[in-house]
Amino acid sequence: MKAVRMHGHGGVDQLFFEDAEEPRFDGAAQAIVKLSAAALNHIDIWNRLGVTGVRIAMPHILGADGAGVVVDVSQGVEHVRVGDRVCLYPPTGCGQCEFCVTDRDFMCFRLRVLGERLEGTYAQYVKVPAQNCFPIPTGYSFEEAAAFPLVFITLWRMLISHARLEPGETILILGIGGGVASASLQVAKKIGARVIVTSGSNEKLERARDLGADYGIDHRSKDFVQEVQTVTGGRGVDVALDSIGGEFWRKSLASLARGGRLVTCGATAGGQPIDDIAAICAKEIRVYGSTLGSREEFSQVINFLNTAKIKPVIDSIFPLENTAGAQLHLENARQFGKIVLRIPD
Repeated sequence: MKAVRMHGHGGVDQLFFEDAEEPRFDGAAQAIVKLSAAALNHIDIWNRLGVTGVRIAMPHILGADGAGVVVDVSQGVEHVRVGDRVCLYPPTGCGQCEFCVTDRDFMCFRLRVLGERLEGTYAQYVKVPAQNCFPIPTGYSFEEAAAFPLVFITLWRMLISHARLEPGETILILGIGGGVASASLQVAKKIGARVIVTSGSNEKLERARDLGADYGIDHRSKDFVQEVQTVTGGRGVDVALDSIGGEFWRKSLASLARGGRLVTCGATAGGQPIDDIAAICAKEIRVYGSTLGSREEFSQVINFLNTAKIKPVIDSIFPLENTAGAQLHLENARQFGKIVLRIPD
């Protein structure tokens, strides 16, 4: 099969479009999927750079998101069949720990994720646990089905399971433009929340308004804390989604109303921010760290997408052989929405 494999840590010069051995079953309850599309995530960049701390045997296939058709299943598989169009739930646990036996594989101490400790989706074929194959949302193309899993399961756990965002509440989304941020905007608006977004790009702020954002703030030229106070009449927001961290973290806390909730799934600008503990206590603020979500939550996401009739925002589609160009596009923060790879037959 054709695949893009990483031969070492470093720049995109470590990515090679080449022949690779097709995956084979090594146990029961597995499926092999012929992929038509894969999507990029920042974790792909971090794994390529070698900054995650995860040891990866080389050469290695990156990619956590993918969609295609089931072409083979091993023994013990009942809920998926050959010919099914599927999207993929990325994480897999050990199957034995307290988290795995309660369907919380994403919290497993021995967690394996496609593209990290498992061979990923930058390839024509991928092997996955059969229980990680889910039906593609109604009306979705393979590109759209590859674009939603990682970001939507992440935001669902943050905004719905943790923050419990409700109609009529106000949410602040920092750094609009990335996959999680743009998808969070869509979900929040569909729920009936008021959405304030920030960006250092006027073009991205305009795109966000087109998606339904109620107010946009250029966080490079304006103090977004003051802007939020002005927009909310001095009350603050109910929920802040901050996956930037760094100097933005304390400002996110300052933007919250009493009883507000701050949710995060990362820190692209620095993971050791300054906390205002006095404000956290005085304002009864709740802070939720989050990563991925359960299969049950993934099913909830698919049901929501089928009902809400929304689709992930796709910035651009690159051919698999130009994965290096796609990763540079993501690394340089040029995108608004998801970057997708189209995989040849």
